[in-house]
Amino acid sequence: MRSTVVLGLTALLLAAGCAAGPEPAEHARSANPGRSPAASPAQTSGGPAAGDVTHSPNVTHVANVPPAAPFDGPHSWGTDLAFQGDHAFAGNYEGFTVYDIADPERPAVVSRVLCPGAQNDVSVHGNLLFLSIDSPRRGPRCDTDPGATRVGEGWEGIRIFDITDKARPVFVSAVRTECGSHTHTLVPGDDPGTVYLYVSSPGPEPDSRTCPAPHDRFSVVEVPVGRPAAAKVVARPRISGVEDVDHPAGCHDITVYPEKDLAAAACFGDGFLLDISDRVRPKVLQRVRDEKNFALWHSATFDNAADKVVFGDELGGGAVATCDAGTPATRGAAAVYDVVGGRSLRLRSYFKIPREQRPGENCVVHNGSLLPVPGRDVMVQSWYQGGVSIWDFTDAARPREIGFFERGPLGDGREGGSWSAYYYNGHIYSSDMTRGLDVLRVDDPLTDPARKVRPAELNAQTQVSYAE
Repeated sequence: MRSTVVLGLTALLLAAGCAAGPEPAEHARSANPGRSPAASPAQTSGGPAAGDVTHSPNVTHVANVPPAAPFDGPHSWGTDLAFQGDHAFAGNYEGFTVYDIADPERPAVVSRVLCPGAQNDVSVHGNLLFLSIDSPRRGPRCDTDPGATRVGEGWEGIRIFDITDKARPVFVSAVRTECGSHTHTLVPGDDPGTVYLYVSSPGPEPDSRTCPAPHDRFSVVEVPVGRPAAAKVVARPRISGVEDVDHPAGCHDITVYPEKDLAAAACFGDGFLLDISDRVRPKVLQRVRDEKNFALWHSATFDNAADKVVFGDELGGGAVATCDAGTPATRGAAAVYDVVGGRSLRLRSYFKIPREQRPGENCVVHNGSLLPVPGRDVMVQSWYQGGVSIWDFTDAARPREIGFFERGPLGDGREGGSWSAYYYNGHIYSSDMTRGLDVLRVDDPLTDPARKVRPAELNAQTQVSYAE
């Protein structure tokens, strides 16, 4: 965790070690051997009790794969997800897991790769997998110790793996980036032999040699697909577009829509709309701020037409309760903006889950993605202990929840819940920080058309269009 900005959950220095290899086929415990009785969408104050699972009538919990060693420690938190073919890839503060999801109701562990480093957010492209490391280590490889001999020293950035053999991923190379890599975004190049990574990181860090003030830039890493060991930083664009930035704290997430040559950057104190027609030299189209309601601009999602964008505010950094009765509905929420003329942003509304959570439950809007529903704008989104929400923002001024899944509180002040929730090939996959991989099915006339859209790969921060 950077000391000068709120980053989300506390970054921990994790134990050393590196291992990758096949494991016995470890199948999920079936969450519902058939369709479970539907829970009422109307919740009593405070939500479900500890140990309970509740959901809307149109959502079924079909599977859960609980964490296992070495990913079952008290702070071995599950993080982001990526998808390719019949496989899901789940980040964890201890490394990453490859799942076989050919049968979504019986997902199986293919391999676990022990490679500690916060947060290990993940993306995939062809035979390559990329991990974001945002905690200093003594070297880039998986078996290096955490920490640094001096402030600002040590390694952090992007690790690259070859996943040709999903049962035995192989570490290939690493790229050091200024201030590390909290998250990254995969950006296809004009040449299919090249991809870029937009590396987001917080900062500045006092007295740091690697993260000096002001920190209003992000790193662009160029990856030759056929020679990933040659990956390198090729640019460091200024995200602010101005010299007198009020809060130069870097970006948290950057979501790109390459077909539209657009990106939406959530940069802690600000939101940005970017022109990425030149992938290495993005240009700021507009910068917006919401000082009354937004504390930490966390992530962004375009609608299919790219005429709307949803920004999320991770109020409290994901570690505190912001879905309780004492927090306004416009704080810790998602905000829906119109993209006017493809070049400017106009605020239309806010959305927050309508189920009041207990004061001890960490809850705030977090990672999500579109459901490919022709003619409508529908998202699935994680809310930590607030669970998983499916909501419709077709009417930008009146967003509404249409489905949900939620567990009861962990208790004892523990942090947990859904870190990321994405729709992929007919199901919703949720990375629960402490309970592993959840698989959900939504059965609803409004969302059923999404099942026909079956992409070969999904990195949620790299949006592709679907036919309307």
